[in-house]
Amino acid sequence: MSIDFKEHFVKYEAVVSMIDKIFQRVKKEFPKEVFCREKCSDCCYALFDLTIIEAIYLNHRFNEKFSGEEKKKIIENAGKTDRAIVKLKRDAYREFAKNKNEVDILAKMGRERIRCPLLGPDNLCMMYESRPITCRIYGIPTSSAGMSHICGRTNFEEGKKYPTLNMDKIYTELQLLSAELTDSIKSKNIKMCEMLIPVSMALITDFNEEYLGVEK
Repeated sequence: MSIDFKEHFVKYEAVVSMIDKIFQRVKKEFPKEVFCREKCSDCCYALFDLTIIEAIYLNHRFNEKFSGEEKKKIIENAGKTDRAIVKLKRDAYREFAKNKNEVDILAKMGRERIRCPLLGPDNLCMMYESRPITCRIYGIPTSSAGMSHICGRTNFEEGKKYPTLNMDKIYTELQLLSAELTDSIKSKNIKMCEMLIPVSMALITDFNEEYLGVEK
């Protein structure tokens, strides 16, 4: 049985379209502050995870676009990247288990830099048209859990007020879409909608019926 994700992808792409419009509006209003340029790959070294709807979407587009040796090489790089991420997360968990300050641990993780397996040798994203939402908003002011975030290469000045994208609302929408997907495929894993998956893992995972917990 092949799962048809088309309906869910349409809804996800609507969120992507909204995000792109927000980014372009901020960039138009603050052209000197938004530094994003072609081959500026600062965001391509940031650590972040995807919701299940984003992971499946990226995986689907990746398999549509790549094949043969090119695909094999990207998957090999993704495997290396994923092992490095697992080690970082394991180390962070050990520090957390030692009752170290959670904010400090998260801040340290935020400073880690690992090259995205989709960043090509020409310093361009190999799946730019299908890149995740986190990549699309990188470069404009955002907030999450009451904390502000900004790319270090921008020219936004500290202390000044700027339009800020509330990522908590975006994450909530993505989790709702993930919950709809989990429900529609009748997955046995009702917690799947809460999963968070690195880009590297999204590329190398086979999101088949067994993985998704679909009754056969």
